[in-house]
Amino acid sequence: MATVITMPRLSDTMTEGTVAKWLKKVGDKIEEGDILAEIETDKATMEFESFNAGTLLHIGINEGETAAVDSLLAVIGNEGEDISKVLNNTNESKSEVASNDVNKEEVAPTNESKGEATLPEGVVVVTMPRLSDTMTEGTVATWLKKVGDKIEEGDILAEIETDKATMEFESFNSGTLLHIGVQEGESAPVDSVLAILGPAGTDVSGVVANPKATDSSSPKKEEVKEEPKNTTVSETTTLQTTSTTSNGRIFASPLAKKIAEEKGINLSDVKGSGENGRIVKSDVENFTPSAAHSSVSAITSSDAVKEASSTVAAVKPFVPAGEVYQEEVKNSQMRKVIAKRLAESKFTAPHYYLTIELDMDNAIASREMINRIPDTKVSFNDMVIKASAMALKKHPQVNSQWKEDAMILNHHVNIGVAVAVEDGLVVPVLKFTDQMTLTQIGANVKDMAGRARVKKIQPAEMEGSTFTISNLGMFGIQSFTSIINQPNSAILSVGAIVEKPVVKNGQIVVGNTMTVTLACDHRTVDGATGAQFLQTFKAFMENPVTMLA
Repeated sequence: MATVITMPRLSDTMTEGTVAKWLKKVGDKIEEGDILAEIETDKATMEFESFNAGTLLHIGINEGETAAVDSLLAVIGNEGEDISKVLNNTNESKSEVASNDVNKEEVAPTNESKGEATLPEGVVVVTMPRLSDTMTEGTVATWLKKVGDKIEEGDILAEIETDKATMEFESFNSGTLLHIGVQEGESAPVDSVLAILGPAGTDVSGVVANPKATDSSSPKKEEVKEEPKNTTVSETTTLQTTSTTSNGRIFASPLAKKIAEEKGINLSDVKGSGENGRIVKSDVENFTPSAAHSSVSAITSSDAVKEASSTVAAVKPFVPAGEVYQEEVKNSQMRKVIAKRLAESKFTAPHYYLTIELDMDNAIASREMINRIPDTKVSFNDMVIKASAMALKKHPQVNSQWKEDAMILNHHVNIGVAVAVEDGLVVPVLKFTDQMTLTQIGANVKDMAGRARVKKIQPAEMEGSTFTISNLGMFGIQSFTSIINQPNSAILSVGAIVEKPVVKNGQIVVGNTMTVTLACDHRTVDGATGAQFLQTFKAFMENPVTMLA
């Protein structure tokens, strides 16, 4: 299916961009990570990277041409694919936008006549970035700079907390930090004033009092741009952006940075093969760590010390016996979103529950044998994930999503694994789980769960699940029910393995059992369908060798 690529919004004030150079032409094969074009803004020229593979079927903006943000830049799809409908739909959208622009132009003179405030020379307004497709507001977790500090391009200004992760917010401008608009622990909507940079001593009281007025009268002002580490887009549009750096910073594409972070690679040890020594995806994937291990270990150790010190600092106040004491804990962005989504799921999806007990004797024996293999470590949770993935392939209706006009049957299996973190719950997603071995599942779950607990997991790694598993067995919980993680149609709740008397071949013997409960959305999964899924799941779990066939 063709993917529409639009003109990226490379800063929060960018309204249009110019294609400086196309590095690919129509008919070329595109691989993920290839540089498609160089996009020129009012401040810099940036490489534009593809996150999709296919054939370049159409170029919507030629070299030297300028177009508004979200205009059709290119179309990537299968070779020979008919994209006439895509282009027609885009042209219709352009017509609507053009008519809206005419109306805006008619209003513009009245704004000027009102004498709105203008932005002082050299002053830059930094707004709250939109770091994920579901983000409507952000919370400043930590300010790393204070008013009066000198800011260099590339300095980290603050850590911004979204509903999914905490991300560093980087300055692409130099100057003095003149104003902080959102204090630590406070939340603000996307695009609200986060900070103001400019020459030392500049009076920005007018900007603080009326930021919208300066926005409308100074559309070409420079802004601090957040580095687009995790750009998420709509189903029909794929947006890829690449940052070029200066003043001693490392030249690397966002994809390369993401892979390096996941693998624990220090980018300063990687030699770039791209233009001007820029580090690209293949450089990181082909990098062989050597002395870099020591630097990575040092960083990890310092992070551990910071985490330990913060834990020690969280001392509970002394409360005398017999006195009433209450503590108000402000809801984090994550907690707010959890509350909202779970309430929506519980009250919109008609839940019902199916519980089944499994004989785990064979699973225990199989796990012991597997873990005798050197450098191999498989948990019962890994076996549950593998069995679920294989059962979903046989029962795609459980691997579905509800829409008002249709039911979506997913024939790919992406299993979300619920992970408890300090602020609530996150669900990292194992993409194409059915194609993974038990050891691959174990390694991926361990990696993502570890990064999720220290808020280093990326939002893109928590999207696209088709089924969810929640395991409280390690806490001794024998049986429980979960709320469906929408848009999934089902979630599997896994309890602890319990040793108890069981009947086998007419005899009472000591056995090991585990209880699992499947919560289903009755709009998509009928009772018989859910029961058949559990029967298949039970067969795999009670005879793990069948998962290797």
